[in-house]
Amino acid sequence: METTVREVKVAQNYESIAWKWMRYSGILLIPLAWIHVALQDVIVGVHHIDLSYVAARWAITGWRVYDFFLLAFAFAHGVNGLRQVLRDYVKSETAMNRISWLLLIFWAVISLIGVVAVIGGVR
Repeated sequence: METTVREVKVAQNYESIAWKWMRYSGILLIPLAWIHVALQDVIVGVHHIDLSYVAARWAITGWRVYDFFLLAFAFAHGVNGLRQVLRDYVKSETAMNRISWLLLIFWAVISLIGVVAVIGGVR
């Protein structure tokens, strides 16, 4: 008996992209968050973190980029989770579509403020 395998093409839409982004951000957050916790809480210790420590750490561009990625992925993951929770309560597809786009704009604006603060705001 011969089995035929067919590929099913699914059109890319907002929901499928958001679904993938939730998984990608979750996977990326695991090493980002654990490295952050290990460095800040275990190696350095929270009692030794002050303004001079942050200034010295942010003097290195790589740490600023790292902190921005941690901020952006964590915030994207959280906003997308909020969107999924709201989907349980908002029954109108039109209203949910508007909320989804507003949350995307909200994420983009806050992430832009974060990149300006973390990457460009260090002197």
